[in-house]
Amino acid sequence: MAKTIAIKLKEGDPAPGFTTLNQDGSQIQLSQFKGKHVVLYFYPRDNTPGCTTQACSLRDHYAAIKQLGVVILGVSTDTAASHQKFATKYELPFDLLADTSKEIVTAYGVWGTKQFMGKTFDGVHRVTFWINPEGNIQRIWTQVKPASHAEEILEALKHQA
Repeated sequence: MAKTIAIKLKEGDPAPGFTTLNQDGSQIQLSQFKGKHVVLYFYPRDNTPGCTTQACSLRDHYAAIKQLGVVILGVSTDTAASHQKFATKYELPFDLLADTSKEIVTAYGVWGTKQFMGKTFDGVHRVTFWINPEGNIQRIWTQVKPASHAEEILEALKHQA
């Protein structure tokens, strides 16, 4: 899959704030996590192979990540109801945020042109942001491998968090 995305945010920039609903229909604001490290991961769609692999890998490493005092938030343009089914089916212990208006994916620069199987379309690119306790972007991962990304995040957090 070809990536044609240019994220304008850089490490050190303030993370764009947002308010949206999680899989339970509860309102979540990025500002409520000030003072904590946040792993904000963007993924294309619930219940697709790569996204399921990534979510389950984060689930499997969740205890170790949480032990470091880090919050995990997943974001896609799916609905809260879709997120609820996905989270329940795979027993995901972290919040999945609904961005049906595409405001968050646009603010973070992860919405853009994608190519898959000869088709070109707009969608969410698989990108992860590590936001530090001050609310600034600590690190950006643009080359995400769904199966091993959670381990990569955990190693980075252990060395810097």
